[in-house]
Amino acid sequence: MKFRYANGVPEHVSTVTSNLFKAGSDPKVISFGGGMPAPELFPVDEIKAAANKVFDQYGQVVLQYSQSLGYEKLRKQIVDIMKERHVDTEVSNVGIVTGSEQAIDIVSRMLINPGDVVLTEDPTYLSAIDVFKSYGAKIVGIPMDEDGMKTDELEKLIQKYPAAKFIYTIPNFQNPTGRTMSEPRRKELVQIGKKAGIPILEDDPYGAIRYAGEYLPPLKHFDHDGGVIYLSSFSKILAPGLRLGWLVAAQNFMDKFILFKQNADLHTDNLTQYIVSQYLSDVDIHEHIKKITDTYEHRANLMMQQIDKYFPKNVRHSKPEGGMFIWVEVPGVNTAKLYQTCLNNNVVFVPGSAFYADDAQPGTFRLNFSNMNDEEIKEGIKRMGKAISEVVGQ
Repeated sequence: MKFRYANGVPEHVSTVTSNLFKAGSDPKVISFGGGMPAPELFPVDEIKAAANKVFDQYGQVVLQYSQSLGYEKLRKQIVDIMKERHVDTEVSNVGIVTGSEQAIDIVSRMLINPGDVVLTEDPTYLSAIDVFKSYGAKIVGIPMDEDGMKTDELEKLIQKYPAAKFIYTIPNFQNPTGRTMSEPRRKELVQIGKKAGIPILEDDPYGAIRYAGEYLPPLKHFDHDGGVIYLSSFSKILAPGLRLGWLVAAQNFMDKFILFKQNADLHTDNLTQYIVSQYLSDVDIHEHIKKITDTYEHRANLMMQQIDKYFPKNVRHSKPEGGMFIWVEVPGVNTAKLYQTCLNNNVVFVPGSAFYADDAQPGTFRLNFSNMNDEEIKEGIKRMGKAISEVVGQ
């Protein structure tokens, strides 16, 4: 049977992500590719205890259908989390989603028609690019520097694309670069979006994992007109296998969002919502996040030390204040050749080309440090340094 696929279905099914998981499954390969949290930090015992309480108290309830926006107690707890993040909101403005990835998909389905322009940081999260493309969007990248998206460049592009549907940004410890948008840029971005009448999709899965620098409030904090749609997740502060995230948006948006959420899956897994809510009631999540940030700070610093030790002196890398990623730039190097040489040396990364809307900057790649222990980081970066020297010397 030959299927007549929709335009958004890619011709080739092999992806960067699937290739990385395949390479990473080889025990000889040290993978700095997947953006995975450290599994040894998952609060297994506490979540198990919460699950037992939920089954004892709400067994029949949690196995039944539920409301599309999610378990109300959990949504109230998220209101408290948002207040800690300097955002005042109401329960009616919070929707539970099956990982913030689902929120990206639903928001895209709500806003994008084929041919519409979406403005993104360049580079940006590769799965968001794939989702936007699947709905027929034309993705236009906005250059970045160490302070995040260049707002002056954004204004120029808005003049060229005044009907852009939304601006997508990851302001905290950005994926893939690890960069953090400065507070002045955050304020400017919100004002630019408001003036142009273009919504902002703020993706914040890493913001709670800050181990250096000063806390910066989300874009949503500066939004007084409902122009910012805020996304976050329990994937990085609890466990990604829970597939639990949330969205905060203006009421007029939420009134339509609920219809699309119903069409997607009726509601996010009810049992998981109750378990996470019980966990938040029983455990001090701030102590748990402190364990995560301490570990990631150590691993990030170790990786940067090893990069400075083993990579050529002209190599540049970002210096993240949180999150899980380091962005590396090796001037004048073919990234595809470097990837294959690294694979031959049993170490892998994510090539920068996967993260760009248009033409990729050569010699760029993303490293993940959260899922590797000290010895793996030391040995893996040493192998990469050898591979870079091989490619540069050719």
